Amino acid sequence: MIPEAQPGRRVRAAQLVLLVLLGGCAHRQQTADVPPPVELTPLPPPPAPAPPAAQPAPPQPAPAVNSVLPVSGDPADLAFVARHTPIYAETGTASWYGPPYDRRRGANGEIFDQNMLSAAHRTLPMGSLLRVTNLLTGQASVMRVTDRGPFVPGRVLDLSVASAKSIGVWQPGTAPVRIEVFQAPKPIDQGGRWCVQIGAFQHESKAVALQQRLQRRYHSANVVEFTGPTGHWVRIRPANDDKARALELEAELRPAEGAAYLVRLD
Repeated sequence: MIPEAQPGRRVRAAQLVLLVLLGGCAHRQQTADVPPPVELTPLPPPPAPAPPAAQPAPPQPAPAVNSVLPVSGDPADLAFVARHTPIYAETGTASWYGPPYDRRRGANGEIFDQNMLSAAHRTLPMGSLLRVTNLLTGQASVMRVTDRGPFVPGRVLDLSVASAKSIGVWQPGTAPVRIEVFQAPKPIDQGGRWCVQIGAFQHESKAVALQQRLQRRYHSANVVEFTGPTGHWVRIRPANDDKARALELEAELRPAEGAAYLVRLD
């Protein structure tokens, strides 16, 4: 005969069965609440960096003066330039001239030869020794001032055909140049004989009319009309060929009377 379980043992057994059932339900509830794993999509690779923008090439400096290129000129003048430093310098635009001036008498009294190295300048003493350098190419040549000009606004030097070819000005017609004076027979900034030249006029009658009008205005000046290879000109020479008075005359002239240029006579 099986002994009857005691009441206390029956209660504990019932509690144990209840705990087992609750634990199973809790396990199933926790499992149901866990979210499914998230599938991660790989990110695309970052874009490649853009290549650096092309930088403009730095400007190339003009060739150094006489560093490589030979200098043309009379051997004696070249030797003098090589041993001395400039006494005066300026920069500006140079042009060239030839026909119809070739084989005509220049301002220095000699026959102009376009195939010889020479230059025309309005204010440097006649016979000044120059080294002229083309600032675009570095070509240079040594020459002397033998004539007056150029009589074109904005230009400072007129080269003979030979001079223009020697420094690369002949083909383009004009070029920026540096003018260095190494020798001058007279002071550059002091003294000298000066005048104001006006023109050129295609018709002689206009030049004569201007000459007469200016002579009445400037009684103490010597006003002359003369004919050049490219037209007719009027020249005003103040008393004693004074430079200060010539500068005043140049400033007083009206544009309608023609382009006026300060010119050194000696």
